[in-house]
Amino acid sequence: MNDSITVRGFVATEIKTSTTPGGVATANFRLGSTGRRFDRSANAWVDGNTNWFTVQGYRQLAGNMGCSIKKGQRVIVVGRLKMRSWEKDGRIYHVAEIDAESVGHDLMWGSANFTRNAGNGPVPGQETAAANRGEGVPDAPDDADRGPDADRDDAADHSQDDEPEFDEETGELKEAAA
Repeated sequence: MNDSITVRGFVATEIKTSTTPGGVATANFRLGSTGRRFDRSANAWVDGNTNWFTVQGYRQLAGNMGCSIKKGQRVIVVGRLKMRSWEKDGRIYHVAEIDAESVGHDLMWGSANFTRNAGNGPVPGQETAAANRGEGVPDAPDDADRGPDADRDDAADHSQDDEPEFDEETGELKEAAA
């Protein structure tokens, strides 16, 4: 039986990060997922029940979750569902946990800017396709290869004026029109 689950919802808590005694990075947060339906008699959308999950990520995913996800944001989580129960003081408690395989922002509610981690290696299939097209990382040019514009200021070619500015806290674009 495959217990894989995909859940859309909102991040209800701050991300908690830690490291296991064995040195494995972990991160978790509470996810709320509320269904909505259209009530024809009231002619309005109404909220249904909210399902609560604890989302747990490990290793590289944990680090990316800690850097990228903030309380209140809408996300999509894919992972394995685990149901746990325990008894305390004569009461039985239940919790639904998701061991996350993937976590990302729900672009239905806003935009995101993806930055690939340097240590993750090439995207499968891209390395071969680029080599087949004769593309690769060019050698650093020496002055003879640069041509008549060798005296120009290379820093001017890498102007950062065109790059959008992001809010450090939310990760959103500062200019709404961008």
